[in-house]
Formats: sequence, structure tokens, C-alpha cells
Amino acid sequence: MQEEEKVILPKWYDMHVHLRQDENMPLYIGAQLAMGCTGVVAMPNTLPPTGKVTEDDSLPYWSIEHYTDMIGKQGGDKLSCIVVPLYLTRDTSPSMIEKGAESGLLKVAKYYPPHGTTNADYGCSLKDYIENGVFKAMEETGIILSVHGEAHGLTGTDYFDQKNNAEKMFYEESLPDIVELFPKLKIVCEHLTTKTATEFVHQAPETVGATITPQHLLYTVGDMLQGLKYHLYCLPLVKFEEDREALRQAVISENNNKFFAGTDSAPHAVKTTECGCAGGCFTGGCAPQLYAQAFEDSGSAPDSESYRKFLCLNGPSFYGLPVSTERFTLVKKEQSVEKIGKIMPLPLGMGMDTLDWSIERE
Repeated sequence: MQEEEKVILPKWYDMHVHLRQDENMPLYIGAQLAMGCTGVVAMPNTLPPTGKVTEDDSLPYWSIEHYTDMIGKQGGDKLSCIVVPLYLTRDTSPSMIEKGAESGLLKVAKYYPPHGTTNADYGCSLKDYIENGVFKAMEETGIILSVHGEAHGLTGTDYFDQKNNAEKMFYEESLPDIVELFPKLKIVCEHLTTKTATEFVHQAPETVGATITPQHLLYTVGDMLQGLKYHLYCLPLVKFEEDREALRQAVISENNNKFFAGTDSAPHAVKTTECGCAGGCFTGGCAPQLYAQAFEDSGSAPDSESYRKFLCLNGPSFYGLPVSTERFTLVKKEQSVEKIGKIMPLPLGMGMDTLDWSIERE
């Protein structure tokens, strides 16, 4: 009998994940732990948004202090690290950034284009944060800027077209100004989907890094439209073959130090409604396996140094976090995919009830 292929890796950080706030949060956190995840950057687009740092602030938002404590009490205490970004709202001020940095609770602040994705109704334009001193305060205090990189307020043809789209516009017209105005500001370009954004990160200074999801490495818009596979509907949308190829080449490069794993895993108990489709793919429990498949499809392998850097090393390096001393094992063996509570993992939504790779149980 042929011996199973095994890859032993440091436990990894999911640098972009949604843990929500409902009674199923322990399931979502458990799914992270089950796939060898040691730490998370847990997105702040809760309801209300996590728009202040401490509980003693009178603003009508959740605080980083509160949401971090909630995650810890729901099973997150088994993680070595929980980073909750500050949701940038109209009430965010330079003094909030300065005090938050001084407290040690604030590490990252998240920019959402107004109304651009799930629970993104509280943000302002980038121009506001340039003019009100927030970005300058972040640069001076070492707070990382995490961006959902899409232009907002667009018509349908500008939002998604063969030659243009919201992400392309953002990386051509908006973010270059931020990098030029605030050269020491560290920026994470979240969930890249386009060749344009990938080239921007390649050419940007070392202060700029990026996360890439499993779905954007595996699929194109054709995969979503063929049979209308709505479980692949996420924001930003999956794009075209040349975009996917640019992402793949970025992550499999032996010289990759800028691109790292951030699943953007987002649980939606109800994916479709009368007025549309919820944006987000759930990859809890199966992300390293999907990344492994994407690397194989790209001509690389999970036992390559490029896979190790992408999944386990580049993210903590950019955030200034320690690489885990604990290990987990990927095995080239089929793993069944099942619902987690009422949540449909992406592979099931794409008609796959097994994965080619599995996580060896400890």
C-alpha cells in the first residue's frame, strides 16, 4: 500500500475571518481550530460595528475590548492570538487612534467602502480619513490599515465589466494616493481578486501586503454563473481567468513575501433572500485543504516553500506576530465535507462532498 503524502506545517493565522456574533459563534471558532489555525484577525463588521476601542467610550458601538472578550468566551481562548480591527466610522478621530495604540488594544483599523459589503453601512470615503488626520495618526502610531479595496457608488457597468470593475478602479485611482501621502503606513489589501490589484501590491513598497482567499485562487466568474452557484457569491466577486492566473503566480512564487492567507470565511445561515444574495463564502474547517488544491492546480504543491510562506509565515511576519511553534499535518487523503450547523461550506455549495486533502487529527 502506498504511503500517504503528509505535509507538517506551523499552525497558521487566518488574517481575515468573520466570526459573527450569534449563538453559533462557538461552531465557527471550532471550525478554525479544527484546521490548524492558531490565530485570527476577526473582522469588525458586527451589528453594531466594532467602532471604538474601549468600553468606557460613550460612542454607540461595540468596542474592541468587548468583541475580543466575546470571542474568547466562545472558544477563542484556545487561539494563541485574537486581533480585532477597529471599524473606521464617521466618529473615528486621531485621538481615538492615538489612545487606542497607547492602550495596546488597537493594532489594526479596517476601511469599508460605504455600503460596499455585509454590514458596511457606517464607513466614510477615504478622503475623509485623509483630511481628518486619522490616517496620519495611524502612520505615526504604527497602526495597520486594512482595506476592502473597491470603489463605491458606481453604476452597474462600472462596478463589474469586462474591462473595468470596482476593485480595479480602487487600485488605480484611490490607493496609490494613500501610499504616496502616508509612506510609512502599513496597509493590507484584503481579498485581492484582480490582476490590477496584484500588480499594484507587487510594485508597492514593503509597507503594503495582501490577503488572498481560497475561492479567488480556485474559481472564476464562469464557475459562479454556470448553474448559478450562489454559494460562490462573495464580495469582491470572483473575476476572470487572467485575474486568477495573476493571483496564482503571486502565491506560488518562491520570492513571495507580500501575499498571505486570509480566508474571508463568512457564515450565512440564509444565503439567498427575495432582495438578493448574501456576499461571503464559508471555508471554515477546510481552508488549508482548499489552498492546497489551488497550489496543485497552479503547478505547485503543499510541500513547497511557497505554500509554507503563503499559509504560515508571511501573514504573521507582516503583522509582527510570532510564527507558531505548534504544528499541524496536511494529508493527501480524502476528507468528507459536511454542514457546520446550518452553514453550507463552499465545497458543498460547489457540488463537492469530499476534498483531496485532509487535516490529520491531533
